[in-house]
Amino acid sequence: MSKLRTSFIALLAVFACTSLAAQSIDLGRGVLPVKVPSSYKSDVPTPLIILLHGYTSSGQSQDSYMGISKLVDNYGFLFVAPDGNREPGGDNNRFWNATPACCDFFNTAVDDSSYVQNIVAAVRADYNVDPARIFLIGHSNGGFMSYRVAYEHSDMIAAIASLAGANHIDDRNPPANPVHVLQIHGTADGTIAYNGDEIRGNRYPSALETVQRWASYNGCSTQGAERELRDLEATIDGYESTALAFKQGCKAGGSAELWTIAGGAHVPNLSESFSQQVVEWLYAHPKPNASWSD
Repeated sequence: MSKLRTSFIALLAVFACTSLAAQSIDLGRGVLPVKVPSSYKSDVPTPLIILLHGYTSSGQSQDSYMGISKLVDNYGFLFVAPDGNREPGGDNNRFWNATPACCDFFNTAVDDSSYVQNIVAAVRADYNVDPARIFLIGHSNGGFMSYRVAYEHSDMIAAIASLAGANHIDDRNPPANPVHVLQIHGTADGTIAYNGDEIRGNRYPSALETVQRWASYNGCSTQGAERELRDLEATIDGYESTALAFKQGCKAGGSAELWTIAGGAHVPNLSESFSQQVVEWLYAHPKPNASWSD
């Protein structure tokens, strides 16, 4: 009887873990899976990472490329990779409405910033989300979108990492709260130019201008300091990427950093440690004194 009871309890535990891992939310754009770490405990605040895909891509495809979900158990974070809306014409590509440059080309004016905010709220309704460690990772259009969400919901987002994205180009007052930002960009990017350019007549800033703007927003000195070299690209020999950090004089909870992949393309061949490096950078940049207001 004792063995039977033990087996039954073990079966219940497996079922509970399976149910937890299969959790999903639906905010009107279809079922959105939420990946939960095996170590999750409801009484322990848990980081949340949201991955935003590039133009024409999807959450699943973006995660297949970057492999963020594979790190959920090792680092212990909740993970969501949502899909942007499909365009109403053309090839019906998925997109995020981030800036005039990228990528609401059919002028739908969809409020993707609020959608990301609602994802956080929906995950929080089911899980114990750590208010100090809500992070965004975005590629290309998803990087643009990460900057928009960080600007408009600076009370919520602790840090973002943008690969080949860019900030808005217009002059604005700083957001209400500091946010840590990491820009990763290849110098040979032929889609979103490292030195800035325009898309359909709408300009976007360079990688350095993006980071310096956020350094200024965060109260940091706009004179960066070089840090260690990094290996971010698998097919370029050695430690090909430089790191430029803006950390001096920053307000609590704010900094800016630029990782430049020398010769890196728009979709670089990521090194084996790329995603780990990004997640560890995010973990090192929580929002201080964060708490839920309700």
